[in-house]
Amino acid sequence: MALNDLEAKASWLRQELFKMAMRQKKGHIPSSFSCTEILIALYYGGIAKITRGQPEDPNRDRVIVSKGHAAMSQYPILADYDFFPKEELERFTQKDGLLGMYADFRIPGIEGVSGSLGHGVGMGAGFAMAARQDNNFYNTFVIVGDGECYEGSIWESAMFAAHRKLDNLIVIVDRNELCIMGKTEELLELGDLENKWRSFGWHSCSVDGHSFDELMPALNLVGKTDKKPLAIIANTVKGKGVSFMEGRSEWHNRMPSDKQIIEARMELGIEL
Repeated sequence: MALNDLEAKASWLRQELFKMAMRQKKGHIPSSFSCTEILIALYYGGIAKITRGQPEDPNRDRVIVSKGHAAMSQYPILADYDFFPKEELERFTQKDGLLGMYADFRIPGIEGVSGSLGHGVGMGAGFAMAARQDNNFYNTFVIVGDGECYEGSIWESAMFAAHRKLDNLIVIVDRNELCIMGKTEELLELGDLENKWRSFGWHSCSVDGHSFDELMPALNLVGKTDKKPLAIIANTVKGKGVSFMEGRSEWHNRMPSDKQIIEARMELGIEL
């Protein structure tokens, strides 16, 4: 897709996510909105190899949303790829539906489950190691939250991946500088994440996580990192697209009022 088409697709995804959440008044909207462009770049920018209608294609690239509270961010995309009926989006979190608040392996296209944070990089390293041992050529992409980088398991897996030279593993850090309790740099300073990943033996770079002009060149570094796994620090805004949610931790799992719903729908371009 051309860049303007990717931008249109990002708008579509935010609209679909908001409508899903409002039907049941459930979901983590700001956390999903901050990684919207990242997912669109992977699935529609020619980066991740995904075959429409074939979620079990053995040659597919693996995409893991390790920040599990944003699992819903994949659902409209997976439905758009014909992995399950689009009608399931209307049953989000309902007892008779397929799609829960947190993802599980019943859902075609879901490669990893992360209700508890910190496990996605380890799962991704496992996929990458298996591909290497089986002489397969798929890549594994893992989206992690910056608050999730507090978890020691992230850095244990990072050491393993660098030691094994898993250049088929790509971690994208959704660096919105917020977690449920507040600002990451006030709660427990993460510092320069680009240099931190580099110090663990990764090739790393920083980009504007809402700019396809910056995301696409970074993602095109896959396979060109001198046998190092790739870490992309995507600087984002939590709640991007809805002004009263942007950059505010209190909206982590909060639902808008009726008046705010109208305001959000207008900003997102959803018909009233």
